[in-house]
Amino acid sequence: MTAKKNGASPNKRRKYDAAFKAEALRLADESRSTQAAARPLGINPKLLYRWQQEQLVAEVGSLEVARDPEVRALRAANKRGTQELDMLKKAVVIFGQPTP
Repeated sequence: MTAKKNGASPNKRRKYDAAFKAEALRLADESRSTQAAARPLGINPKLLYRWQQEQLVAEVGSLEVARDPEVRALRAANKRGTQELDMLKKAVVIFGQPTP
């Protein structure tokens, strides 16, 4: 078995800077799924899931609270409400325009 001569070694981990992680997390929040967000970025969805978990723990303060089903349900409802509000704002702009 021969190793590749060009490119990075398969055993080396790629390092991502904070700006890339922040952009990836933003795309994952806006996307319909984490896997759909990870695909165009060329990263493993498991890595993006781990970054999301780390971000959640940083926001909440502890892993136990972050994994609490009630907290997860409330966060999901909040996200859904925010998305609905954004859609309604866009609809007001579209339907509020005068007809020619």
